[in-house]
Amino acid sequence: MSEAFLDNSLFRNIYCYVAGDSDGCVAHGYSSGFLPGGWEWVAFALTAFVITNLFIQGALGAVLGLIWGERRILARFQNRVGPNRWGPFGSLTSLADAIKTMFKEDIVPDQADRFLFNLAPVIMVVPVLMVFAVIPVGIGTVVADINIGLLFVIAITSASGLAIAMAAWASANRIAIFSGLRAVALLVSYEIPMALSLLGVLMITGTLSMTGTIEAQDVPFIIVQPLGFLVFFLASLAEMSRTPFDLTEAESELAAGHLNDYSSMKFGVLFLAEWAATIAGAAIITTVFLSGWRGWEPIPSHIWFAVKVVGVLFAIIWIRATWPRLRIDQVLTLAWKGLFELTMINLIVTAILTGAMADREADGSLFSTSELWIMAAVNWAVFFPSIYLIGKLLAAKPYDTDKGETLPAYPVATEEHALEGVAD
Repeated sequence: MSEAFLDNSLFRNIYCYVAGDSDGCVAHGYSSGFLPGGWEWVAFALTAFVITNLFIQGALGAVLGLIWGERRILARFQNRVGPNRWGPFGSLTSLADAIKTMFKEDIVPDQADRFLFNLAPVIMVVPVLMVFAVIPVGIGTVVADINIGLLFVIAITSASGLAIAMAAWASANRIAIFSGLRAVALLVSYEIPMALSLLGVLMITGTLSMTGTIEAQDVPFIIVQPLGFLVFFLASLAEMSRTPFDLTEAESELAAGHLNDYSSMKFGVLFLAEWAATIAGAAIITTVFLSGWRGWEPIPSHIWFAVKVVGVLFAIIWIRATWPRLRIDQVLTLAWKGLFELTMINLIVTAILTGAMADREADGSLFSTSELWIMAAVNWAVFFPSIYLIGKLLAAKPYDTDKGETLPAYPVATEEHALEGVAD
């Protein structure tokens, strides 16, 4: 067995209790497992199956908790009774919705492309579950600690926009197609600043590994990279179609958008994927900018990670309860005239600082804790003027009516006006 697998404590603790006389397990202090020698491939398959299902079931359980929690929090914000009073802790609301979804009739429109129509929910949910494979949820608790974790996350999360476009096109519904076009516009516009916002982190850590990124955060990167965090957070909301960027399902314009023609469990799977993407986004933000599972002892690392993820999810829900939905032109303007410029400022400042300070420390890190605090001070000094200037750039222009032009006066319903050309 490769040492790369055995270095993963989650894999090792399961595999070495199952495998037979494995030299790698013996070297790590384990005795023989219950399988006979030569059956290591069975132990590997069983271990992979258990870990995969553990993370998938954990993600699905977290989605159920998020749906229940978000409803309760929004009910508090909006002073509604049902989600907090119907059943123990408001649990019967989500239970009723789940039962209703499972027993609805599965309808496929006559003009729909059946293959793509049925494939879209799968394309939507599988990449989201794949993201959890590279996120360390505790010390040594990760499915695959690959050395290109950040690149993998950026690449795999872009599939959600394509799945929405596929679902919309397959529905043969013009309203759904508008939703698909908006999803593609958001994907193209916000994928660029999202990727660029991570370059500052990469300059500081010198690695694309998610575990390496956590270990480099002697000072959380939300403090060291405030511009990078702000851009990544807003771009993540757009990629997840969360308020105020939920244009793909703008109820007042597109009803349910790409979900219009979906029912029963196909709708349920798409719904599940959206909520799972929210949890994945919060986990990525926690890993990259909130120092992941790092915290103070004796609290376990898994608890620290969970608390930080819940904090990010609460902020996302708070934004949903507070901010109105932006128009499509405002969303695209924010991406190209706001976030893109902020990432350029962040890259330039970070490049100057890392170039001036880069000198590998004795522990292998690129920067000492004091140097990270110096970076934080400089970046915060740049943060506020940058936000002010971009805010002035994006501010709505006042209407200029003082041009000497006579504007036509349109009567309103309460005014009497002559109907020219109409006979008595």
